[in-house]
Amino acid sequence: MKEVYLDNAATTKPLDLTIEAVSTVMRDYYGNPSSLHKKGIEAENKIKECTTYFANVLGCTEDEIYYTSGGTESNNLAILGTAWAYHKVGKRILTTAIEHPSVGDVFKHLETQGFEVLVIPVDEKGYIDEKFLEEAINEDTTLVSIMHVNNEIGTIQDIERIGKLIKTKNPKTFFHVDAVQSFTKVPISVRKAQIDLLSISGHKFYGPRGVGLFYKSKKVRVLNQLHGGGQQKNLRSGTENVPAIYGMYVAARYAMENQQTLLASYLEAKTYLAEHILGEIEETYLNGDTIDKSAPHILNIGFKDVRAEVLLHALEQHQIYVSSGSACASNKVAKSGTLAALGLKDQALDSAIRFSFSKDITKEDLDYCIDILKKQVALLRKFTLGGKKR
Repeated sequence: MKEVYLDNAATTKPLDLTIEAVSTVMRDYYGNPSSLHKKGIEAENKIKECTTYFANVLGCTEDEIYYTSGGTESNNLAILGTAWAYHKVGKRILTTAIEHPSVGDVFKHLETQGFEVLVIPVDEKGYIDEKFLEEAINEDTTLVSIMHVNNEIGTIQDIERIGKLIKTKNPKTFFHVDAVQSFTKVPISVRKAQIDLLSISGHKFYGPRGVGLFYKSKKVRVLNQLHGGGQQKNLRSGTENVPAIYGMYVAARYAMENQQTLLASYLEAKTYLAEHILGEIEETYLNGDTIDKSAPHILNIGFKDVRAEVLLHALEQHQIYVSSGSACASNKVAKSGTLAALGLKDQALDSAIRFSFSKDITKEDLDYCIDILKKQVALLRKFTLGGKKR
């Protein structure tokens, strides 16, 4: 039976290059990068090589790059660290209605700690209400956190325009961007977008799991969330995971050096699958913006009268792997906050499937997926409706 993996927004299969790099560094550069002897310096130099590259790609300086365990830690460090560092300046903080739980839940926590949390609404395609944002920013606003690419529907926020808006209204308000789904896929420059804090996760672009990157502008003070040996300028204590950091670097280089080819392949697969599903399966609909205006690797489609969780497992029986929402919450029985924010109601909230693409997807894979989808959707609707006509 053919295996078709279409859940790449959740995690990607590591490159052979990544696996080899991790293995080599783990075997040959095993010293603690904080040690003063030769083996420690060798490990430290590996990190420096990675840092030089990431600083160049993001358009920042090397001393603004930090390494974490992934997107969740980077988001928590950015939000908690900044909010508490400036809580005496102001306690108004803003985020959007469609953030990943590693952002949204942090804001909910801060609300219980006395912070004033304002949630920016979005339209039916997932774009934020910029007028609301502008009016909400005042002299007490210390932080705005907005994701670049939505992980469920692929909507791309214009972060350069948003960054300008924020800084024009209050130059002292810091701008955090969750770039977990956008890095290597949508152009991003922290200087052009006036971004102060940024989060990246290695396993979204063929890198290892359990490693991430945190950009912090030198002008921002962030309180550390981990206490210990004082590594990474005392902002993120803990011995650096050199093999994983190097694996993330190797994967990022591959993704950036082959960016044009990779993005074209994602968009081609996305377009092909969307056209066949929407054109050949009745009562299906696209969530988010149009195919060409949203992120090239994410496609979200609703199937009327079909429960997403049931369809997901029906496809799994044929070794087709998709998602019914955010991977961090997909094992929970819960409605999508993103889709609810778009205005979807009732059954529509429970009928959406996310397909996300990688370099390995072929036309044959997509044709197999389309064929199985047609059969399974028809079968599930038959059971759901009890033979009644819609």
